[in-house]
Amino acid sequence: MSTMRIVVALVAAIVLVVPLSPARAQPPGGLVAPELTGGTDWLGTNAPLSLKELRGKIVLLDFWTYCCINCMQTLPELAKLEKKYAKQVVVIGVHSPKFEGERDTMRIRQAMQRYEIAHPVYNDAKHAIWKAYEVNWWPTLILIDPEGFIVGRSNGEKSNTYEITDEAIAQQVKIHRAKKTLNEELLPFQKAQNVARTSPLYYPGKVLADAAGKRLFIADSTNHRIVVTDLNGQHQATIGTGKAGATDGSYARAQFNEPQGMALKNQILYVADRRNHMIRAVDLKTKMVRTIAGNGKPGWNRTEGGPALRTGLSSPWALHVEGNALFIANAGSFQLWVLELGKGVLSPWAGNGMEELTDGERAQACLAQPSGMSSDGTYLYFADSETSSIRFVAMDGKGPVQTIVGKGLFDFGDKDGTGDEVRMQHCMDVAWVEGDLYVIDTYNHKLKKVDRVRRTCTTVALESTDAGDTGALFSEPGGLSHANGKLYVADTNAHRIRVVDLKTKKVSTLVLTGVSKVGGG
Repeated sequence: MSTMRIVVALVAAIVLVVPLSPARAQPPGGLVAPELTGGTDWLGTNAPLSLKELRGKIVLLDFWTYCCINCMQTLPELAKLEKKYAKQVVVIGVHSPKFEGERDTMRIRQAMQRYEIAHPVYNDAKHAIWKAYEVNWWPTLILIDPEGFIVGRSNGEKSNTYEITDEAIAQQVKIHRAKKTLNEELLPFQKAQNVARTSPLYYPGKVLADAAGKRLFIADSTNHRIVVTDLNGQHQATIGTGKAGATDGSYARAQFNEPQGMALKNQILYVADRRNHMIRAVDLKTKMVRTIAGNGKPGWNRTEGGPALRTGLSSPWALHVEGNALFIANAGSFQLWVLELGKGVLSPWAGNGMEELTDGERAQACLAQPSGMSSDGTYLYFADSETSSIRFVAMDGKGPVQTIVGKGLFDFGDKDGTGDEVRMQHCMDVAWVEGDLYVIDTYNHKLKKVDRVRRTCTTVALESTDAGDTGALFSEPGGLSHANGKLYVADTNAHRIRVVDLKTKKVSTLVLTGVSKVGGG
């Protein structure tokens, strides 16, 4: 993700972290790292940090924003580096927000919990540090040596982020051990403070309502499991151990890693296993889980597919099944992909892999982090979250990608209206219901209704029936599904499922019965 347009962005992406030559004591010109000042709050540390106080440590700054899929995919690489260099390196996340809603410290704290970030994070709400370091790309990594000099920079997510950063750090360790300027004492930091919750769910990302089967499938994302209940919240099954992993097998043995969107065909539940970059199939009769697509690594090929289990996906976030075609919102590659279920073949279907809002023929159109899908049987509708837009394409593949509402990567807000004048803020799911499209406007904490033909968008006026429920009815909701005149909402940051009665416009919280609480604190 970048503040630049794509052509410029691709040029910027080739700048890599380059280690210094061992013969040099400091970078040419003495590039002193600017001090970390101008932010609003520190998270994950007992006290504010300063580069001056961290002299002797190698410091790795990660400029990120929590909506950004490239930032999310970089986090596991940083976690490996933190573990390998626990005594030599201090990783600091500098959260420089894109969306207005991402400036709030509490929401950043929740993002740290959701993504399981253990290192300190500084809220750079006004982009003071971003400007001081002349950053223009999310994510950007800045490497600072133990004497306070900048020795490397990497712009954007790369397939070899870990390798190039590991090489640069290893060389700095070698240099500064020889100079006796490296402090290798372990510095303890306070972990991100958990937000209090009573729910057994932990940042549920998506929900799927099965009207025929009278049940709900809940992607209990940060608990790394799927919870199955009836439509009244009575527990039926739990799929997965609740610990992150990529294990196939029985419900009690299987493991997921931040599961998100789901689709149901007959008695097979398909799951977008987001952080594993896989598609999993759950046989609801035999109660067995197996992997059917993805090789477990982020995919970098935007133009070619192949055998499903040998082809890489990139943060699959939402699914829709139609016949033998399983459509995949491949958020990390800014595309829609399709899995041919009878053949086991995976291939790109819409989007050229460049992050932008550009309509046109499927292979030429530009998408931006598609995160939710629905269909009326003819068209596939998708929430293009980074452009805060709702778009569609004919499922027979004969028509172009078209935008209903929304305008571009940096055109967001909260404004009803028509077509290009509509503003939402990182909308993450959409549900087609009897001619209407309902949209979860995630960072505005609202439910919107969109008309495809008229290209209109209106906020749905709702009223809560929960006692003591005041203020916003949702908290960064990420998922939406429909059954029997009701919308089921995965109210992610509130760790709950909300039920919207479309006739009365009343909202209530689904009372979960018999669902165990695991992990998450």
